Order: sequence, then C-alpha cells, then structure tokens
Amino acid sequence: GRDYVLPEDIKEVALDVMNHRILLNYEAEADNVKTADIIKVLLSKVPINK
Repeated sequence: GRDYVLPEDIKEVALDVMNHRILLNYEAEADNVKTADIIKVLLSKVPINK
C-alpha cells in the first residue's frame, strides 16, 4: 500500500462517498438529473496538479 493519496483514488471513491450527500430540488428531479452526473461534472472541473 501507499501512505499517500492520488487523484485517481479520490475519483474512484467520490461517487460512493458523495452520492448520498447531494440533494436534488424538485426541478432537477423533474428534469431527471442524476446525482452521479453532478459528481462527474464537479470532478471534471477540479484541476489536478502533476
């Protein structure tokens, strides 16, 4: 194992960790928005330093 975390580690667990913490409003539910899609967009917006 490693004693540090890589960006890939965060992406791997983000959906399971954050999925139940995002609450959709009525409009989002009516538009069939999925929390998984929101999480994917959020992760795509976070820059990864190399």
